[in-house]
Amino acid sequence: MPQISARELALQVLRSVDEKSAYANLALNQVLERYRPGKLDRAFATELTYGTLRTLNTLDWVLAKFVKKPLTSQTVALRNILRLGVYQLMFMDRVPPSAVCNEGAEMARRHGHPGSVKFVNGVLRNVTRRIKEIRFPEIEQNPVEHISLRYSHPVWLVEQWLKLFGLEETILLCQANNEPAPNTVRTNTLKNTREGLTARLTEDGLTVRETNYAPEGLNIASFYSLNSLAAFHEGLFQVQDESSMLAGRALMPSPGACVVDACSAPGGKTTHLAQLMDNRGEILSVDIHPHKLNLIKENCERLGIGIVQELAADARELPKNLQGWADFVLIDAPCSGLGVLRRRPDARWRKEPDQIPAIVKLQAEILTNAACCLKEGGVLVYSTCTINHEENQGQVEKFLGLHPDFVPEDLSQFLPVILDLKGTMPHGYLQLLPHRHGMDGFFISRMRKRVKVK
Repeated sequence: MPQISARELALQVLRSVDEKSAYANLALNQVLERYRPGKLDRAFATELTYGTLRTLNTLDWVLAKFVKKPLTSQTVALRNILRLGVYQLMFMDRVPPSAVCNEGAEMARRHGHPGSVKFVNGVLRNVTRRIKEIRFPEIEQNPVEHISLRYSHPVWLVEQWLKLFGLEETILLCQANNEPAPNTVRTNTLKNTREGLTARLTEDGLTVRETNYAPEGLNIASFYSLNSLAAFHEGLFQVQDESSMLAGRALMPSPGACVVDACSAPGGKTTHLAQLMDNRGEILSVDIHPHKLNLIKENCERLGIGIVQELAADARELPKNLQGWADFVLIDAPCSGLGVLRRRPDARWRKEPDQIPAIVKLQAEILTNAACCLKEGGVLVYSTCTINHEENQGQVEKFLGLHPDFVPEDLSQFLPVILDLKGTMPHGYLQLLPHRHGMDGFFISRMRKRVKVK
């Protein structure tokens, strides 16, 4: 396969996202696997792709000041060449402006016609000359527009967060969402220790740092890809964010227990629960998509886990024979994903506020049905990777109001108390936020089913 530049790799991904509504992470992985660039080009292409997608509204707003016709009237290739160029000029100081303009013109030559070269070159050089004159709306007069454009988030989301968090915290949250997320893995404690895995990965040339709160977690860097790591294929670790690990620890199923993981694919939490159970007991791993259950099987085989049974089913309609079967139930519910925007740079532009009510309804139906699987005295953990009140605390409060046989249970005996900045863990729930906790936005609630007095 011929080698192409990092900018050309990024352009391929941007075109796929623009033309085909491809998911950026999947499209980027395909391009990187196809061309297999060197380590530096791989990193540069990733930064260009994710950075351009993350700041899309800001880039288009700036370009509108320099382009007479709407960007939508340009070809897909040209408008994304322009976006790539402006992103580098605005956010990548280490790239010389002359190099940005020259490479943009060359890309226009390859993907357009002679007039395109002059057009792209002229726009990028104009932006270069006048970049210091660009002024965002004043925060005092229009805080929503200022934050939306300065920190590249949808207007509706900024409006929602201003009401929920206030001005300062909204800015901090947006800034955190614009930072690259760490590569976090969970030590497979069935095969080794965190210290042992640290030594192994360090020996293999990686940069390794322990996570702050999850005792199995490591943040890793300086590697080409997961598939290039022998330790991955040996089942010594599983990719999982720290906040997600804390959800498993909030459930903390005992060895020998019966567990239902109601929305389980691709298996990060399922396999973590198996570790916590010392690979003893039974875990029923449920997912509505049969093909995703194959990912769970593959992960279990790689990690050496033998207590997981997969079930293709809708968590809203679990089989009757599961009623009262489980000692522990985990519901990591489908959600709006507003807590993981830093991991999915294009996701913020796919979200709409009118999507939320349907998600809330789905979560409530799953919660009601899956809770029926619990024995009396059993434990239920409900979690999401979002920071939306309706999907989190509001969902749990509604469930508890309708199900008096469930009570919230203090989380402080399972999770580090230092995480509880708002004093909610004794009441059975915790909201994690990227800017406060340095990990993905995540909600965790622990409840117990009462034992009926006879």
